[in-house]
Amino acid sequence: MRLRKETRKYEVRWREGGRYRSKSFTRKGDASAFEALIERARQTDGLVDLDRGKETLREFKDRWWRDYVTPNLARTTRDNYSHLWKKHIDPRLGSTRLRDIGPARVERFRAELEKDGVGVATVRKALVILQGMLSAAVRWERIDRNPVREVRKPTQRRSRLVRPFSPHTVEGMRARFLQDERKRDAALLCLLAYAGLRPSEALALRWRDVGRWSLRVERALSNGVEKSTKTGKIRTVRLLGPLADDLEAWRDRAGKPKLDSFLFTKADGSAWTDFDWRNWRRRIFEPEAESVGLEGARPYDLRHSFASLLIHSGQSVVEVARQMGNSPEVTLSTYAHVFDEMGPDHIDAESAIRAARDAKDGRSEDAEPGDPAPTGDSDLALPVEADARIRTADPFITSEVLYQLSYVGATMRIAPGAMLRTKVGVDQSGFISAVSVAQPNRFAPTGRPERAL
Repeated sequence: MRLRKETRKYEVRWREGGRYRSKSFTRKGDASAFEALIERARQTDGLVDLDRGKETLREFKDRWWRDYVTPNLARTTRDNYSHLWKKHIDPRLGSTRLRDIGPARVERFRAELEKDGVGVATVRKALVILQGMLSAAVRWERIDRNPVREVRKPTQRRSRLVRPFSPHTVEGMRARFLQDERKRDAALLCLLAYAGLRPSEALALRWRDVGRWSLRVERALSNGVEKSTKTGKIRTVRLLGPLADDLEAWRDRAGKPKLDSFLFTKADGSAWTDFDWRNWRRRIFEPEAESVGLEGARPYDLRHSFASLLIHSGQSVVEVARQMGNSPEVTLSTYAHVFDEMGPDHIDAESAIRAARDAKDGRSEDAEPGDPAPTGDSDLALPVEADARIRTADPFITSEVLYQLSYVGATMRIAPGAMLRTKVGVDQSGFISAVSVAQPNRFAPTGRPERAL
């Protein structure tokens, strides 16, 4: 290596194929790195390709798309990548050779996008795609390092706090669906709001995934094709009693489909496509959301309602994250304000839902003649019916009632084929008052039915 005085550039010379070749560099460090590459080629009998990285990014993209993108990524992801490539990456970097894309060029690429008014989220996605392409170039030994890793990506901050829908709001939409005999729409609404599934996960559920106490979330649906979940992990989600009732009602209405069938299908029994989902969102969900004052709401926003229910029932960040399919860090950053609003008293999720449901019905199903109908939007102070699906020694008594009865030392005898129904109220001091009545059990003699519908 030598410094040429006339050009003030560092020149590296080597002999290859019976003739001398040379290459000039502006920076001494780059010249030294190239010289080391040549020395390594000599020691390995020329196994190092000195011409690697000469292809343009556009030429390399064809191989990357064929060998990596098509076999590994879902169709919707491929469509998104293709759009960003054609609109933002190819016009600015397509003709640049791989070996000429360094950190400085990537920094300039980001600056060009921001100067043209491209949003933060799109800039970040474009850099992620470019980083993925150049990571493949490193694995396939076309370049030595990935320069995008050294460039700071713009931070995508949440523009507003998530605002979970209250059970009262969800039940208002559900009631309107049921008035129109749309049990499918009511079931899908409650599945999103009371299980916290992503829409793609909800559409991928099969009846065999509905267990006795939980939902098994193993897959997601992308344009009618099953794939892994967003995180690539399998999880279980607590199956709340009111949601279980809605799913049972929907399965009865659907004619008790086979366990291998999707919960929500088209008329021919096939899975929903992206078109079917967008159609449901635009024609069914959005009008009902607007009717209860939720202008601009998305079905995805229902997911936050389940997180709020878990938080107010006293679940830890780790447990909320597990059921939501997120990391604890993401969960805390998303729902920190919900944790801050949590009072000293925990609120049972099923009781809150049933209270809102009874309020929409006008009264509790166990109300006696002359009892005042519940009013107002409060999810806490309304009398509610004890949940028939609480995990206790007796599944028909809430854990709070059992706790108080343990102090009273009460003994209850229930005739075979009967079940205990309990009306619960919360006074101003936070104590629970309960009145229990034995009633015929529609699930007798086996008790609560299996949830594998």
